[in-house]
Amino acid sequence: MRSSAGRDGAIGHTRNPVTEARWVRLALIGSCVAVMAVFLVLPLVEVLVEALAKGLVPFLANFADPQVLAAIRLTVIVAAFAVPLNCLFGLTAAWCIAKFTFPGRTLLVTLIDLPFSVSPVIAGLIYVLLYSANGLAGPWLVAHGVQIIFAVPGMILATIFVTFPFVARELIPLMQEQGNGDEEAALSLGAGGFYTFCRVTLPNIRWALLYGVLLCNARAMGEFGAVSVVSGHLQGLTITLPLQVELAYNGYDFVGAFGTATLLAALAIVTLLVKTALERRYGDQLAAARRG
Repeated sequence: MRSSAGRDGAIGHTRNPVTEARWVRLALIGSCVAVMAVFLVLPLVEVLVEALAKGLVPFLANFADPQVLAAIRLTVIVAAFAVPLNCLFGLTAAWCIAKFTFPGRTLLVTLIDLPFSVSPVIAGLIYVLLYSANGLAGPWLVAHGVQIIFAVPGMILATIFVTFPFVARELIPLMQEQGNGDEEAALSLGAGGFYTFCRVTLPNIRWALLYGVLLCNARAMGEFGAVSVVSGHLQGLTITLPLQVELAYNGYDFVGAFGTATLLAALAIVTLLVKTALERRYGDQLAAARRG
C-alpha cells in the first residue's frame, strides 16, 4: 500500500509538471500579452479612433456613400459565389480523398494546398495572363463577348482560388478518421447513396463544414491582392471593401478609409467569436478535423 500511495514517500503527493520559476512564467505570459497588444489590439483600436476622428456623424455618413454601398454589395456578391462553390468542391474532394483510393490521390491533396503557397498577387496575374484580351483564352473570349478580367467574373475566380483549400482542409482529416463504417452500414441496410450522404455523412461532418465555411467567407470578404490585380479598380463596378479602403486612403479621405475598414474589422471579430464558440462547444470534432 505504501509503495502505491506515492513514489515520493508521501501519500497523495504529486509532482508539479511546471518546472520553470515563477518569474519565467510571468515573463513568458507578459511577452505574449505584449505581442498580442502591439500587433492585434492596438491596430484595431487605431482603426476605430481614426474612423471617429471627426465625430460620429461623418463616420455614419460614410456608409451612405454610393461608392461604399456599391463596394459592400460587390463584396457580398463575390463571397456569395465563391463560398458555396468552394463548399461544394470541398465536400466533393474530401469525399473522394477520404473514401476512395485512386491514382493521383496524393497529387490532388497537394494541389488543394497550392493556394497556401502561392502569393495572391501571383494568382491574380495568372488569371490576367489567361483571360485578358491578350491572354491565352483572350481572343476566344473577346470573339464571344465574354469579359472576365476587369469584371466581376474575374474577381470571383480570383477569390475562389485564394479560398480554395479552407473547406477541403477542414473536412479531409475528419472524414479520413471517421472511415467508411457508418456509410457501409447504411448501404448494407438498403439506403441509397444520396440518402446515406444526407443522413449519415453530412451530420458527422457538419461542424467541421461550418467551421471551414466560416473561414472561407472571412477570407473571401477580406481578400485584397488577387482581387486588386484582376479588378481594374473601376469605381462603382469592380471595387470591393478592401479596395475601397485603399481608394479612400489614397484620396486622403482618412475617415472614409478607416470607417470602411471598421466593417472588415467587425467581420474579423465576429468570425473570431463564432470560431471560439464552435471550438468550445464542438472542440473534439474540430480538433479532429484539423489533424492531418
